Amino acid sequence: MSRQSPIGIFDSGIGGLTVAHAIKQALPQESLVYFGDTAHLPYGDKSEAAIQAYSVRIANVLIERGCKVIVIACNSASSAAYELLKEYVRHLAHVIDVIDPMVRHVSSQFGGRKVGLIGTKRTIQSGIYTAKMERADPSIQLLPLATPLLVPMIEEGYFNNQISHDVISQYLGDPLFGAIDALILGCTHYPLIRDEINEFFRGRVQILDSTAVVAATLKTYLESAQLLSDAMPTYEFLVSDYTESFEASTRVFFHEPARLQRYPLW
Repeated sequence: MSRQSPIGIFDSGIGGLTVAHAIKQALPQESLVYFGDTAHLPYGDKSEAAIQAYSVRIANVLIERGCKVIVIACNSASSAAYELLKEYVRHLAHVIDVIDPMVRHVSSQFGGRKVGLIGTKRTIQSGIYTAKMERADPSIQLLPLATPLLVPMIEEGYFNNQISHDVISQYLGDPLFGAIDALILGCTHYPLIRDEINEFFRGRVQILDSTAVVAATLKTYLESAQLLSDAMPTYEFLVSDYTESFEASTRVFFHEPARLQRYPLW
């Protein structure tokens, strides 16, 4: 790998674009290759074995494109495939997930407090946030809740309207979240409805998403490994199946028309 090699990023759909955008803001000279596995979204209701299979195939694509780092911009894939991918590409690329940076951030800021967590069924049922938080700081009371309707709602473009307000209120009105100090958005799609979530809590709960902390973690790694690029960046977008919502989202996040390349995994 070289300093000018791109950063590889993948997710099941548009959610990981929130991470890609944060990386673009923090590291404007880095080239990016983004893979949206739109043919298999959402990952949140898939088995661990299926997510691992998708992740390995996507990693192969990103390695073929010479990526120096692979960012798993998906909580479900981070919980199911992070350790596998670290081993699989260990001599070829560095791997960063979205869970560990958030756990480190929360443990440094919210000791002894109640922190809510929303995510897909896969992420919540894996118990990975709870296990890692207990190791990092057992004084934090983590309160997890699966919110499976949010990803398909967002992928279909339903946010900032009455439908999204109703669904969000139904989930966040759970008594579990009655006295939390902060809420982890345990899915990279959820920053797209961050304002609505903040509005529900009327600003009394700190909303935490992984985008900025992941970008900061990546920057720290590139600096320490002396792999910061100093070239003009390029952006490449691959999808396992074409969707209009993905193309529209790339324009929103990158402020330029994006040519999607269809790259079926099978």
